[in-house]
Amino acid sequence: MDITLELMKHSVLEGERILLRPVGLADAPDMFAYASDEETTRFVFETHRDRAMTEEAIANYFMAAPAGKYAIVVKDTQKMIGTIDIRPNLTDYIAEIGYILNKDYRGNGYMTEASKLVTTLAFEVLEMGKVFAMHDILNPASGEVMKRIGMQPEGILRRHKIFKGRCCDMAYYGILKEEYFRQAKEV
Repeated sequence: MDITLELMKHSVLEGERILLRPVGLADAPDMFAYASDEETTRFVFETHRDRAMTEEAIANYFMAAPAGKYAIVVKDTQKMIGTIDIRPNLTDYIAEIGYILNKDYRGNGYMTEASKLVTTLAFEVLEMGKVFAMHDILNPASGEVMKRIGMQPEGILRRHKIFKGRCCDMAYYGILKEEYFRQAKEV
């Protein structure tokens, strides 16, 4: 299976309230709204100083290699409120997901919906054996999203990375293919 081809064939994923689609330069104003907020970016990436930094991030990360990288867009308003991406590893048939959401949209289930769409893609299209995600232990809200999509905590990776000058412990969560399909039958 050509994973990149499959990701490009599934470059738009539609949920009940959200749409996942490629990120483009037109998203710079919406992305800058949260990328320039220290609270929102605290655990994810360097806070953007200006809109030019956001445009560079879009061009160099999202547009240079768009496969598996999505803008999260609220259907009703067409507002881009965050991003989610999936990083498949064909050698081990596992895929990591990562995400960020504008803090003004937290608590509405948008990230859970986006994560479910990407997890469905991973298991039902890409035929992954496991999907996993990690979060800084100081950011337990991210772990709650992971639990809501059926992931289980698998452990803490101690001093796993240095980010913004701080040595971070990372909580590791995962869901196996058989767990995903068992949960899908229960719904």
